[in-house]
Amino acid sequence: MIYLLLSITASTLIFIVFKLLAKFNINSLHTIVINYFVACLFGIWSYDAPLNVDNILQSEWLFGAIGLAFLFIAIFNVMALTAQRNGLSVVSVASKMSVIIPVIFGIYVYNESVGAQKIIGILLALVAVYLTSVRPKTTSNLNKGLWLPILLFFGSGTIDTSIKYIETTYVPENGIPIFSATIFAFAFLIGSSLLIIKSFKTPIKLPLKTFLAGGVLGIVNYYSMYYLLKALNHESLESSTLFTVNNVAIVMISTVLGLLVFKESISKTNWFGIVLAIVSIVLVTLS
Repeated sequence: MIYLLLSITASTLIFIVFKLLAKFNINSLHTIVINYFVACLFGIWSYDAPLNVDNILQSEWLFGAIGLAFLFIAIFNVMALTAQRNGLSVVSVASKMSVIIPVIFGIYVYNESVGAQKIIGILLALVAVYLTSVRPKTTSNLNKGLWLPILLFFGSGTIDTSIKYIETTYVPENGIPIFSATIFAFAFLIGSSLLIIKSFKTPIKLPLKTFLAGGVLGIVNYYSMYYLLKALNHESLESSTLFTVNNVAIVMISTVLGLLVFKESISKTNWFGIVLAIVSIVLVTLS
């Protein structure tokens, strides 16, 4: 459970960093690329065995790591487009409600428990995520360019499901740091290639604050994934339970932080969603 709590904390810190990027007018794409490089370095630093490139290239999880790297970059761009065309609330709803995909996968593929209490908890979690994230005019925004939220929903769910499958099938327990580092390394290479292509049209400017933001984001991003993988590797916690608690807790805590730290307005609907989120976490955890 401690790994799950640490993953939720790190993931929530990512939310805070992204909020601060906008506040200090820092380019998010540049920060994301730097973040992948820093996260890769932390993965290598956390690896307690000698680094052997040949072993990585011959590992069973290599192609899975490359595929996840492409997904990371692709879904980030989909998030950006969705935010621009549909609004931030739709981004939150679409990405976090995708928790249903890894939950169903865990129940169907790994024969995880599925009692009445757990089903009720998962259904309440989906409602809670929506109610906590929804903002005025969400419905009208969602109907505009519906394909983007749908793509984000399936993309986010595919990432979580793929991480679970590759980690349990191919990655040894002591290989989590280097597996994470490899994903971030390829994501950095892909992101850098995109920046180089963009630089032909618009010169890239990287002020010191961008490097600082990328460094902080890279650290919390690495540990959010590292602790999530460690939690998934723990036999006492089923993935359907873990993903439900993880996603709902992140939405709930982020919403409260938005109210307390960033002075965002929260409606009665949002508060009801937070209450439902707490209830769903209790039901799923104790099921």
